[in-house]
Amino acid sequence: MKSDMSRRYRTRVLTNIVYSAIISCLVEVFLVTNLTMIARYLEGSGRLNLFVEAVLENSVAVVLVYVISGLLLFAVTFMILQEPYIRYISRISDAVESISQGNLNTTVDVIGDDEFSGMAANLNKMAEDIRNLMDKERESERTKNELITNVAHDLRTPLTSIIGYLELLAGNCTIAPEMQHKYIEIAYGKARRLEKLIEDLFGFTKLNYGKIAMHVGQLDIVKLLSQLLEEAYPNFVEKGLSYDLQSNVPAKVINADGNLLARLFDNLIGNAIKYGADGKRVLVKVHGGEEIVTVSVTNYGYVIPPDELPLIFNKFYRVEQSRSSSTGGTGLGLAIAKEIVDMHGGAISVASDLNGTVFTVKLKVHFDINQENFGTIS
Repeated sequence: MKSDMSRRYRTRVLTNIVYSAIISCLVEVFLVTNLTMIARYLEGSGRLNLFVEAVLENSVAVVLVYVISGLLLFAVTFMILQEPYIRYISRISDAVESISQGNLNTTVDVIGDDEFSGMAANLNKMAEDIRNLMDKERESERTKNELITNVAHDLRTPLTSIIGYLELLAGNCTIAPEMQHKYIEIAYGKARRLEKLIEDLFGFTKLNYGKIAMHVGQLDIVKLLSQLLEEAYPNFVEKGLSYDLQSNVPAKVINADGNLLARLFDNLIGNAIKYGADGKRVLVKVHGGEEIVTVSVTNYGYVIPPDELPLIFNKFYRVEQSRSSSTGGTGLGLAIAKEIVDMHGGAISVASDLNGTVFTVKLKVHFDINQENFGTIS
């Protein structure tokens, strides 16, 4: 590409030189011919002088005038031909200076198809890349501040409770045994919540920065979901919920990382239990196709507002109701779920209305971690 641009530049310069030389030669021929004709006419009229004699004799001075005139004419013609490119280079130079001063919205019109238009296009792309990079840096800074704020909030609340109850137990020996047991249970529950928060933080960080190696193998996704639902049975009972697993096939073997998928669907099922208590039922459906397997987890509880649906997979985002003490999570579960789905080249979506809140996951049956094309399934 660079050699091609250089070759085109040299070709254009040589072309302008040839044009300038031709124009100079034509003007010189015209000048010499006409001066000679005028000199002969003056000689025939008897009006002979030193200049006319010099022209007729082609003296050194006259030849020198011809040469200087030709050179000046060549230079002027060449500059006129190059003037559009000089102005274009000047605009590019001004744009570079403006960008260097921090004005990243500066752009240069791409005119023609030569090396200068290529420079302008590359400059525009560079400015856009810098803008995008700065936007990412600002988003990273905002996310870091959000992380600090959310972690501080989520750590402080249970930690304050733990310290309070432990101080009561350590400083008051007259508390009845049953109350001591209750305080210990509360402190233990809060400690487990802290543990879950820290696990989610580490898990999301590792997933988000690619520090978890995938171990892809064959697994039966119907069996996996059945096991996860059985393991979550105590949580269903605690919330007064029932569950139903429906599948169009008795078994469906896919290529995936079993541990990551277990975490993915455990998050979705846990989310359905927390926010679906009002609906009294959680429905998990599997549709196994030849290339794609689709899993949906539906709860019939709280309806997510339409304006919040696009934000539901953002890290630390929580629907306002979920900040209550009974359902408040870390705000990382769904973000982790999306990261796992993306790692498998799949797609995850959510829909919520009076007919239920449905999280739908689509995964490739024949997933190959060595493939470069991990495009999202539509």
